[in-house]
Amino acid sequence: MSAGEAMPGDIFRPGDLLNNTYRIERILGRGGTSEVYRARSEISGRVVALKVLRSEFSSNEDYLALMTREEDIREIRHDAIVRYFDNQRTDSGLVYLVMDYVDGPGLDRKLAQGGMSADDLLTVARRVAEGLGAAHARQIVHRDLSPDNIILRDGDPADAVIIDFGIAKDANPGAETIVGGDFAGKFAYAAPEQLAGRADARSDIYALGALLLATFRGRPPDVGKNLSDVVRIKSEALDTSGVPEPLKRLIDRMTAPDPADRFQTTGELLGALAAGDRIGDIDPERTVIASPRPKTRPPGAGRTVPPATPPDRATPPHERATARAGAAGGRRRGGLIAALLALLLVAGGAIWMTTEGAPFGPRYAEAAPFTLTAEKTGPGEARATGHVPGPDIRDALTGRIAALGGTAELTLARGAISETWGADLLALIDMVHDLPEWRIETRDDFVRLSGLSADAEQKARLTERLSQDGMPGALEGEMDILAGPRILSPSRVTEVIAALQDCGPLMQVDPPSTGYPLGAEIVVTGQVASAATRAQLARELSAAAGERRIVPRVTILNEGLCLVDRALPKVPGGNFDIGFGWGDQPGENMAARYLVGENPVIDVTIPAEVTTGYLFVSALDVSGRVFHMLPNLNRTDNSVAGLRDGREGAVELRVAYSLEEAEEAGGERLAFVVDDTVLGKTRILVLHAETPIFSGLRPTMESAEGFAEALENIDGTIRTLDSRILTTAQP
Repeated sequence: MSAGEAMPGDIFRPGDLLNNTYRIERILGRGGTSEVYRARSEISGRVVALKVLRSEFSSNEDYLALMTREEDIREIRHDAIVRYFDNQRTDSGLVYLVMDYVDGPGLDRKLAQGGMSADDLLTVARRVAEGLGAAHARQIVHRDLSPDNIILRDGDPADAVIIDFGIAKDANPGAETIVGGDFAGKFAYAAPEQLAGRADARSDIYALGALLLATFRGRPPDVGKNLSDVVRIKSEALDTSGVPEPLKRLIDRMTAPDPADRFQTTGELLGALAAGDRIGDIDPERTVIASPRPKTRPPGAGRTVPPATPPDRATPPHERATARAGAAGGRRRGGLIAALLALLLVAGGAIWMTTEGAPFGPRYAEAAPFTLTAEKTGPGEARATGHVPGPDIRDALTGRIAALGGTAELTLARGAISETWGADLLALIDMVHDLPEWRIETRDDFVRLSGLSADAEQKARLTERLSQDGMPGALEGEMDILAGPRILSPSRVTEVIAALQDCGPLMQVDPPSTGYPLGAEIVVTGQVASAATRAQLARELSAAAGERRIVPRVTILNEGLCLVDRALPKVPGGNFDIGFGWGDQPGENMAARYLVGENPVIDVTIPAEVTTGYLFVSALDVSGRVFHMLPNLNRTDNSVAGLRDGREGAVELRVAYSLEEAEEAGGERLAFVVDDTVLGKTRILVLHAETPIFSGLRPTMESAEGFAEALENIDGTIRTLDSRILTTAQP
């Protein structure tokens, strides 16, 4: 998301606090009916994006319905789709939607900068198709896919994220984005059928193809100057001349004017992406789970279907055989074959009744549809029920279920299935039998596979295999595998985070005694030395946690700050309050967040019960410098008695002043102004000791290394340690 400059007409201003929770930091974008802001939770510190309806729309039921619809997207759990939380209303009646903040450039910025390479766009296509597939599986069609609502998290094409599933309503037919009975979407990227008010999964596929083309060329599509131009242009194939293969063939297929000529599902699209240079060879009729290779049936393979009309049971067996032979081999050979079959019937009637696969094997009852369910629900718990085409498959499947500790109730039947159905089903069971839980549901040759893996790695292996090869044999279908385990123990989380502690302890927040269930949040707090450590923490926790939300609520310091942290004694807090304000205005800065050009004011409150000892107050900034605010060359007396100066009770002590106060004191008081050379986290330390802890007065400013060394050789005894983080940032 790209930041914008604040304007007088904006709904909110930086610093506004919504519902005592979300502090507005800056505006991210403006639309006809809403604005999007970056904000930070005052409670958790989590950065979020807030989509806010303008006041004139916040009481309109149609717009509220759209916001509610967008909130419903939170049920879709996929890394390629922005995570939604809930709608909230301010005291003044404004409605806003809380969602994850995705940091990175949008494809619209890449387009404006001249476009992207074909290889990167193929990566984006794969990622976005996976996200759309998750939405389509829940019958949700985006309808408004365009470069501005695809963000590259941290600029990585492989980490593209789809945002903005809500489409604003606008009564003006000339508006870019409208919702009514006729059209939803942006003319430049909307599929032709959307002009007539129709949209399905294929419409999203068209829009994805159109935006890939626009982003490659570095310019949006030309849709003419009026509605008649739009209708004419949308009826024609897009001009993809100059686009390299295989991206060209992919876009041509995705943006075919007739929806029937496009990929019919995102599964087909992913299959084409996996095929690479063989995109043109993908079978348009196939429905796939992810990215399978094209399959061909073995010679002679077909579907076993029941005859249109059952044979007349009154007809003698040899005449029925003659009719079959005549249909298969021709009229002239009918008599001879009929005679041979008649002899076989007389001599081997038992074979006719019992041998599966013989020319005239058993005629089982027809099953339409031909269905089977096989599942493993836990250790020693498995079952299979439904239809199988013959005793060999029945016995093999029964054996596999028995080996898992379960039972099978299977019925021999015939139906609209491929000749390799049984072998293909057994192969699929062999692929998933190691999963802790799985369920296979078949309907003819279509398979729905769901289950739970032991961890994210096991899920990735299975997903990759099925993405590359597709379902076994002639089977087609879809897959929904969750990453487990079903219950994750807090001890496993502790094992992961303990190995990554590089700046003090990392801790879980309120870990459940019974373990984390699927869908739970795992919140980790503490400090780390770098953004790389934080990213590694998130990755490794995600790998162990499976389908759980990881919230690494950790403060990123730096090596210098962490060096000091390791040197500090492990002592309790002393209830010294550290307060922040502004040098040019009254009031408290609750967020402890300052922008470039602002003047932080810092106050330390001595508790009423603290009447003796010595106080040391220092600030450690992100560059590794330490500023000693008390004592220093201009303020040498740091005894509690001297600081109290006869006052009783809680005493507020200013340690960093406003510019005006510093000027009045002739420069003897410390004052700070935030500049853009050192931005990030600054830690304020308050140490209370029985005696002076250093052999002499420390310089007003020194390195973190020098301060850490001094802390390791302190003379006195430190009783308590209190600290608070101050953050500096660009406006």
